[in-house]
Amino acid sequence: MENNVCCSCQKPKATLECGHCKSAVCKNCAQFLEKDTFSFLQVLSEELSHSTYCGACYDNHVAPQLADYSETMEEAKNVAVFFKTQTKETRLLKRKEKPFKVKDCPDREETLLRLAFLAAKAKFNGLIDVDIQSEKVLQGRYQSTKWSGTGIPVQLESKRLLPK
Repeated sequence: MENNVCCSCQKPKATLECGHCKSAVCKNCAQFLEKDTFSFLQVLSEELSHSTYCGACYDNHVAPQLADYSETMEEAKNVAVFFKTQTKETRLLKRKEKPFKVKDCPDREETLLRLAFLAAKAKFNGLIDVDIQSEKVLQGRYQSTKWSGTGIPVQLESKRLLPK
């Protein structure tokens, strides 16, 4: 980063560097991406692994993926979930996909949302045989809980099963 001129506004003394194109960026022009922005993705691509971007790289590489991520998150909130105790409702559905597994989540709701996110990302609209379990973790005198879950993704087509 021997050139200290901002690539966006052309002001001197650019102190930051774009993680993607390695050009100098000033603090006012830089776009910052927090680590937990894409926290539900299991594998983070190389383009999204940086924390600082220039405006052009952010618009070309990060913004479209952020929009897709937000859209998938909205789809995940609409995934129909049937727990193991609801086998009467799902007995006619085929279980041909491998179950999704999620572990080490801080609470039950996030575990369920992570399972639904994986289903929505794989273009499924339902999860059946969902089993969520908790495990107590002792750290000295302190105790916390880790949650894990499994669920089989399905494509629901029956009008009886889909919520109205």
